[in-house]
Amino acid sequence: MMKDAVERTSQRALAIVERYEGAINYLYPMLLNMSHKHRVLRDEALRTLLAQLGLFHDAAKSGQASRIYLADAGLATIRGFLRLLADPSRKLLSRRQYEVASVHLAEVGAMLGAWIKSAQKR
Repeated sequence: MMKDAVERTSQRALAIVERYEGAINYLYPMLLNMSHKHRVLRDEALRTLLAQLGLFHDAAKSGQASRIYLADAGLATIRGFLRLLADPSRKLLSRRQYEVASVHLAEVGAMLGAWIKSAQKR
C-alpha cells in the first residue's frame, strides 16, 4: 500500500517537472536576451526559475506536505517575478509573453494543487 503511494507521488512529481520544463523552455531565452541594464532582476528571476526544479524534486523525495507547500511558494515567487518583468514601467516582457508564461505556470500550479490535496488526505 505504501509503495503504491510513493510510486504515485513520483509519477505526479515527474509530470509536474515535465510541464514545468515547458515553462522554462519558454521563459529562458527571453530572460537571456533581456537588456543588460536589468541584469539584477534578470539574474534573480533565472535563479528562482531554475531553483524551482530542486523544490519539486525535494517535495517528491520527501513526500511531506510541507515540502510541497515550499514548491507552491516558489511558484508564487516566479509569478511575482513575471509581474515585475511585465510591468508597464519596465516592459521587459510583452503582455502576450506574460500571458503565455502565466498559462504555463497555471497548468503547473493546478497539478501542484492536486498534489497538495492528495498529500493532505494522507
